[in-house]
Amino acid sequence: MNKVVLIGRLTKDPELKFTPGTGMAVTTITLAVDRYNASTKQREADFISVVIWGKQAEATANHMSKGSLMAVSGRITTRSYDAKDGTKRYVTEVVASEVSFLSAKSAKQDSGFGGNDFGGGSNPFGGAQDFSPAQNPFGGASYDEDITPVDDDDIPF
Repeated sequence: MNKVVLIGRLTKDPELKFTPGTGMAVTTITLAVDRYNASTKQREADFISVVIWGKQAEATANHMSKGSLMAVSGRITTRSYDAKDGTKRYVTEVVASEVSFLSAKSAKQDSGFGGNDFGGGSNPFGGAQDFSPAQNPFGGASYDEDITPVDDDDIPF
């Protein structure tokens, strides 16, 4: 199975292009995806190239900008081409099948994924996208306020 799901911030504004002939919309973005390095105890980032096609490419270009938080699911693909200097170059990238905007273009950007605010606009777990100002998906409460403690003796298994 070839399936990848990423959440990250755009490293630059998306640039919308159209293929010659068919006129299909396409945009290539780079997502900075956080990861924790246990050996150095530091947060680091991987920079992942993502190709988005069709209406999703147009929506991404219209509603996302550098620093916007978005989720992408799709598949990893590799391709090669001959460079101008005659060498063969290989590219690995994600071809998106779904994108979700987790922060709006005009929303104030923060520096990471910490905290309870997912960056506004939409539910990070799916559903319709709205581009309203940043809003907590937990209705103003922090996520841990909605958790009821359970005693192990109450669990029937």
